This record gives sequence, structure tokens and C-alpha cells, in this order.
Amino acid sequence: MGYRIENATVVTCEDNQEVRVLKNATVITDGGEISYVGIDPPETKGFTLINGTGKALIPGLVNAHTHIPMTLLRSYADDLELHTWLYQHIFPIEAKLTADDIYWGSQLALLEMIAGGTTCFNDMYYSVDRIAEATATSGLKALLSRGLINGAELDDYTNDDRLKEAVSVYEQWNGAEEGRIRIALAPHALYTCAPGYIRTIRDTAEKLGTIIHTHVDETVKEHNDCLNQYGKTPVKHLYDLGLFDIPTIAAHCVHVTEGDMDKMKEKNVTFVHNPGSNLKLGSGIAPVPTAMEKGLNVALGTDGASSNNNLNMWEELNLSALIHKGFSLDPLAVKAQDAFRMATVNGAIALGFNNSGRIQEGFRADMVLLDLNSPHYYPDHNLVSNIAYSAQASDVETVFVDGKILYHKGEYKTLDKERIIHEVNRIHKALF
Repeated sequence: MGYRIENATVVTCEDNQEVRVLKNATVITDGGEISYVGIDPPETKGFTLINGTGKALIPGLVNAHTHIPMTLLRSYADDLELHTWLYQHIFPIEAKLTADDIYWGSQLALLEMIAGGTTCFNDMYYSVDRIAEATATSGLKALLSRGLINGAELDDYTNDDRLKEAVSVYEQWNGAEEGRIRIALAPHALYTCAPGYIRTIRDTAEKLGTIIHTHVDETVKEHNDCLNQYGKTPVKHLYDLGLFDIPTIAAHCVHVTEGDMDKMKEKNVTFVHNPGSNLKLGSGIAPVPTAMEKGLNVALGTDGASSNNNLNMWEELNLSALIHKGFSLDPLAVKAQDAFRMATVNGAIALGFNNSGRIQEGFRADMVLLDLNSPHYYPDHNLVSNIAYSAQASDVETVFVDGKILYHKGEYKTLDKERIIHEVNRIHKALF
């Protein structure tokens, strides 16, 4: 059995990319799957009834690029450009984190994401087995990967500890929790990975049958350094190394060229836009309108909470619909429905959860109920616009993953908020 949600306003994406709004609808879930969506529902018995009056039912949000344990470093090193922030502040403190620290930092992130309506996320970090444990407990869906760094050009990386750890995590966790947890391989970035190392990661991913998650062309420095060192752009460098022959999620893509995007489209690389982090680090504004015009799958991510400083996908949705209008002087550059797709179905496709991201019969019941009774939803000329330009994370009332309620009216069903906050405070005092 499952849930019968009546009189809700359903907002979802169609196969033709249009966003549909269906008022006074009924949605029925059964066994973790959506079995009915419409206005003339069948009779049912034994289902839990939810009154959707005054509420919108939308697909769960998908955070397509983040580093969830970095909640522990929220506000730790702000107002810095990326390379100073990373090398002088982040890498040194991360070297002090224990696996237990990472577990509780992940739990803190999961609290934040669930309450904000995120049902699926894509993470890159280390001690991934502990992140997977936390994710398993939470009930969320995730694509997890061990960040891989090795700048030495070697003939053989068989003894590379990070890569061995990544393969071990794949073998232990890929497909776990009835498919809720998937594992990718993650060369951190071209400036932290030697070409031979990237090729080895690519070959390993092919053998495992998994996908790639990496940072691409985030800053002017990265772009120019690659031109100076290899005589080509970061995208062309990774393309020539064969990385994109494996399904790839490319985070940031701030300084990619039109030619780069043509190569990305050729290889079906997903372009993950991280507007909040890119603005805060002064990295720039990614060419999202051009990426959309070229037919790339564009998804949204928060990045880590040390460069954002939150995991609030509503802010990313809002920023993605706003900044490109101002930057290009074109109010049609990224429309509300474009941003909605980026935050939902596009992210699900990128992470390989192809049966999620829509309120549609046969899809998994990964859904969010929004309370529309706040002043910022009135009047309702256009609900999709209100979601993109007015909605807040605090409007999230109920969160479902695989048809199970993880959060309802401020109550967590799978996580112990008080214990998590206590442990995070303990870790903070010990670290700093």
C-alpha cells in the first residue's frame, strides 16, 4: 500500500520538456512507485489519505554537485578566491578530519537537504563508506564518489591508495539500499590529476560500468593554466584523454567555450551549474543559456557548504533563473521552467536515476509537498514562476523518497536532529 494525495496542484515536467501544472489532482503511490496521476482517480482501499488542498506536489529536488561533509567547514574560510581558499585553508583542515567527523558532517548535511526538499544528491569526498552509511540511514538517494587526486605522471597506478579505496567503495555500495545508492569515480580536477591518472580512472570506470564526476573549468586560472601547460582548454584536454567516453558529470563549467560545449554535447556530458558557489568565490557566471541552446543536459548543484554556504537548492533554482537575465541583458535567457527542470528531472537523469524526477505514473515516488499558504505565493498568476522566484525552503512540508515519508511538518522520520547537532558541536570544538 501507499499514499493517496488528493486535491493537490501537481507541477511536473513532460516528455517534451514543458512544465505542466495540474490542479485539483490526485496522486497515488504504491510500493514506492507513482501508480496514478490525474483528476479522475480510481477507488482505493487501505491507502493513507493526505489532503493536498493548498499544496503543490513537485518532484524532489536533485543536488547534482556537492561535498556534504563540508558542512563542518561552513563559514570557516569566506571571501577568498578559489585557489587560495582551497590550498591555504580547505585542504589543510580536511587533512585533520576523521572518518567519524565525516559521518556526522554528512548527517548534518542530510538534515539540511531533507528539510529543503532535496531527495537525491551527487557527492564527491573521501571516507565515502561513512557517507554511504549516513545516506543509507537518511533514506535519500545519492551518487557518491571518492575524490581522486594524484599529480604524479606514472606508468602504473595499481598501488594508488585513493583509487583502490574508490573501487572498494564501488564494490561494497553500488546498488545498495535497493538501488538508492550508486557509486561513481571522481578525478577531482585536471589541475590535481596527472593525465595518466585520468586515463587510469577512465579505464577503471569503464571496467566497473560506472560514471565519472569531476570539476571542469571552474576558474580563469584553471582555464589559462591548462592552455599554458597543454595548449588546449580543460574540456579539450579531458576529451583528448578519453574521459568523456564514459558518461560524465562536469561540475561548474564556468569558462567553457562554444567549441568545448560542442564536444560536451557530442559525448553527452552533463553540465552542472553551481551559481551560488561560483558567485561567492568570484569564479564567474557559467554560459548556461548557450549550453541549453546546444542541447546539453544542464543540472543544478549547491557545491559544498563551505563555498556556498548552504545546501539550499531553492536558492540555486532562483539564482539560475535570475543571473543570466542580468548578465546577458536578456529576460528570456533562462526562464522559470528551465530552472525548474534543471533542479529536478535534469539532475535525476545526470545521476542515472532515470525513473525519478517527475510526477508521472511508473516513476519512483520521490516527491515534495509545498505549503502554498504563505503570502509570497499570492496571487497565483503562475505557479511555476512563483516556485522559481518566490518559493523558500521553509515552504517544504512533506518529503517522500521511494514512497516513504522522510520529513513532515518539521519532524524527521529517519534522522535524530538533536544527536546530530550535539555531535557536530563536539567536532567543531575539537577541530577549532
